[in-house]
Amino acid sequence: MKSSNIKKLYYSISEVSKIVELEQYVLRYWESEFEELKPAKNRAGNRIYTNKDIKLILHLRHLLREERYTIEGAKQILKSWSPDKEDGEQLQLLPPEQPKEKNVQNNSVVSEDLQEVKVFLEELLVKLK
Repeated sequence: MKSSNIKKLYYSISEVSKIVELEQYVLRYWESEFEELKPAKNRAGNRIYTNKDIKLILHLRHLLREERYTIEGAKQILKSWSPDKEDGEQLQLLPPEQPKEKNVQNNSVVSEDLQEVKVFLEELLVKLK
């Protein structure tokens, strides 16, 4: 039985992918674009990420996905960025997504909107002929 107070030092790419909610291929691509992101590799050649690597990935995700920077813009921002000191914070994997309950009211609104779009497109088609 594992003790819950033992902190994990290294994470596999699949674990990091779940933590940061990005596909593995995105992580590998960012590794090729950003020289600051260079996870170590174990004897088998598998990437092993530290908490510092994960913080960098989260920062990159924020810059690229939320702030809408380009790759080149994010590279410029990274020149002045330094991660917080390593505090040994234990990162947690996200729980599996629970199936969302269908919202009947929301579905009817969407259905009405789609019906309006259909009518509009049909009228437009008639005018174009």
